[in-house]
Amino acid sequence: MPANQTLKQRLWGNAYLLLTLTTLMWGGNAVAGRLAVDAISPMALTSLRWVVVCAVMPVLLRHQIRAHWPVLKAHWKFIVAMGTVGFTAFNALMYLAAYSTTAINIGILQGSIPVFVLIGAFIAYRTPIGPVQALGVLVTLLGVAVVASRGDIAVLRQFAFAPGDLFMIVACTFYAGYTVAIRVRPQVPGLVFFSALAMVACLVSLPLLAIEVAQGAFTVKTPQGWLILLYVAIGPSILSQLFFMRSVELIGPGRAGVFVNLVPVFAPILAVLILGEQLALYHGVALLLVLGGIFIAERLAKRV
Repeated sequence: MPANQTLKQRLWGNAYLLLTLTTLMWGGNAVAGRLAVDAISPMALTSLRWVVVCAVMPVLLRHQIRAHWPVLKAHWKFIVAMGTVGFTAFNALMYLAAYSTTAINIGILQGSIPVFVLIGAFIAYRTPIGPVQALGVLVTLLGVAVVASRGDIAVLRQFAFAPGDLFMIVACTFYAGYTVAIRVRPQVPGLVFFSALAMVACLVSLPLLAIEVAQGAFTVKTPQGWLILLYVAIGPSILSQLFFMRSVELIGPGRAGVFVNLVPVFAPILAVLILGEQLALYHGVALLLVLGGIFIAERLAKRV
């Protein structure tokens, strides 16, 4: 028993392992979205994942939620907006995107979020963007354009993008807005705030589920559909939040945030291994541009 406890403590104290597992699960969410096609409908996956989360987290944290309820109530409009945009809208668009684009594209496009955050911070808080950061933004956006056009300049000229890629770009801008706004979130513990957002996401997604049912598009085929649902609820939704917040406690938000750049790396790898998707030359070029742009904007700009 003591040896097992020591191993548990070592794992829970290893921020780099926890962050790697976190980004691996986030990358797996893109693959889950593709696997969900014809197995579980997109709004069912969006809504039911938060139903599962709300069956776990608010129950475990009920005493903390009750203690911080006055603060949550005072900021209810902010919490509703954050849960709607960051959780419901982002995931609904991502799962819809999976019907007309690849998991590789979804993963690479997610890599653009840090650059959208830079742009959002400038718009919301007038956070200055220096020349080097601007160069990084342009390089990353070029990578986004390469993904959306499949490396075909004619697609750019005609704006004939796949709907899934456009859905994913909009989803990334929503999540970037969520990330920008989170800096002024109410001062409550991270997991309490996450649970409040999850409850909002659950409620807001129910009308989307109702529309899907009314249109006759609702489906959950067992066992694959239920397994996908359990994965996105337990992995990307619950465990990744616990791991990421623990990592922030261990090494701080700045160093932990760098690991998010692994998502566009893990997602294509998982897409190839699990889905058998084919990597094209433009994928490699786009990934280099997206990650290179982030490196320029976040790292090189600090040295200038």
